[in-house]
Amino acid sequence: MVNQVLFPALVLGGIALVLGAILAVASVIFKVDTDERIGQIEEALPGANCGGCGFAGCSAYAAAIVAGEAPLTKCAVGGEKAQAAIADIMGMAAEKVEPKRAFVQCGGDCDAAALKFDYNGISDCAAAMRVAGGPKGCEFGCLGYGTCVSVCKFDAISIKNGIAVVDPDKCVGCGTCVNICPRHVIKLRTTDKKSDIKCKSTDKGALVRKYCKSGCLACGICAKNCPQGAITVDGVAKFDHEKCVGCGTCVEKCPAKCIELA
Repeated sequence: MVNQVLFPALVLGGIALVLGAILAVASVIFKVDTDERIGQIEEALPGANCGGCGFAGCSAYAAAIVAGEAPLTKCAVGGEKAQAAIADIMGMAAEKVEPKRAFVQCGGDCDAAALKFDYNGISDCAAAMRVAGGPKGCEFGCLGYGTCVSVCKFDAISIKNGIAVVDPDKCVGCGTCVNICPRHVIKLRTTDKKSDIKCKSTDKGALVRKYCKSGCLACGICAKNCPQGAITVDGVAKFDHEKCVGCGTCVEKCPAKCIELA
């Protein structure tokens, strides 16, 4: 009776020992060496995992840096401090990181923009666009259903009166909202106080007037009055921020009031 119990136990124990030995040998043979710099870089990053760098998270970005597949300047959240630490780990020179903030290129809120129809579907810009291109008369403007709000991890963007509004004090310039916007209405721009246009429409002025009170009319008044020659008009006013000094002349002269110092 004892042998009937003891023998199977010994067999099972022996099998377990053999399998354990095999696993131990396999773990050595198939061991994948991880570059210790990946962990060091991950510690230097802020851990926001916002995706603004274009990678799935801080760990993926760290691995890409070590593999030489990504620059050191992609982490807007960590800024110069994180980049300096990463540069030290990689034995590279740190580059100057110019801070940026999200800027919404649309002023067509509920008071200014005309609607083609009432939309009662999912509160998501991509979903709204699938219904006849969206309810707003302007095919270039902000739809205002908050897809950008849903991905911002810093509570820096909100919907006010039917349009996305950025809080510059909270925005870190990660670019997540830029990447998610189906209308590509949001862009990143430098934080220096310079003029910019809150409109992307390239339609003729007469048509713009029909669907938005605050749309660019491409009248050229801003360009004619800019003392720095920083504005050109090609369907819509475009600003050369290398030339713009933020004097505000264009803001004052614009008949549609679609230019602001940002």
